Amino acid sequence: MNILSIGNSFSQDAQRYLHRIAGVDGVKINSFNIFIGGCSLSMHYRNMLSEARAYTLEMNGISTGFSVSIKDALLNRDWDIVTVQQVSSKAPRYSTYQPYLDELVKYIRLMAPKAKIAIHQTWAYEPESERLTKSMNYRTHNEMLSDIVNAYQEAAKHIGADYLIPSGEVFGAMFDNGIEKLHRDPIHASLGLGRYALGLIWYKTLTGNDISDNSFCKFDEEVSAEQIAIAKKCVTEVAARYNI
Repeated sequence: MNILSIGNSFSQDAQRYLHRIAGVDGVKINSFNIFIGGCSLSMHYRNMLSEARAYTLEMNGISTGFSVSIKDALLNRDWDIVTVQQVSSKAPRYSTYQPYLDELVKYIRLMAPKAKIAIHQTWAYEPESERLTKSMNYRTHNEMLSDIVNAYQEAAKHIGADYLIPSGEVFGAMFDNGIEKLHRDPIHASLGLGRYALGLIWYKTLTGNDISDNSFCKFDEEVSAEQIAIAKKCVTEVAARYNI
């Protein structure tokens, strides 16, 4: 399976372990991510029009050192799945998605007609952080998450997405199950448990495979056996909401 993400640092977080999580199950996933930090759908749209080689290319969670355009990436190989997302600061407001999302998806379908489209639902900012309460004017993590979930569901329905990857909901479920730290800063996923949970929900959503016996455990920072069990539990429960 060949997966391409047109994203930002959030798709970078999500893809870090995906290839290796699949690999321990004997499943071959080649995951590619083209990203610009903080890139919004409107910026992707402008870069699509200009064909700017402004994106860093990663393969299987590791930088290749190459700079590419959206067109370069889409024409590089036969993609099974292409993922899109909104920048985290605008993710709660669906009005910021359009008309850029429609135009980007139209372009993807033109350049990679065999590819299925996945919407990558991003996550809310760290609870009690200033980025959450002052920059975004939310009182709680769950308030921001609720708006994100609603916006991404509307986006997925509007474009007829083949998949919605509920990453934000997994983070919410893990907080509800006693995990206190999933961010490495107020915005991004932690290098161990946060990125692991994201990789699991991507793998579960895009393959439908059971994750209960997945043995991947080589993280960039320590993740305990108890945390692994909670991540699997939450991913399985959230996936079930979407009949995955």
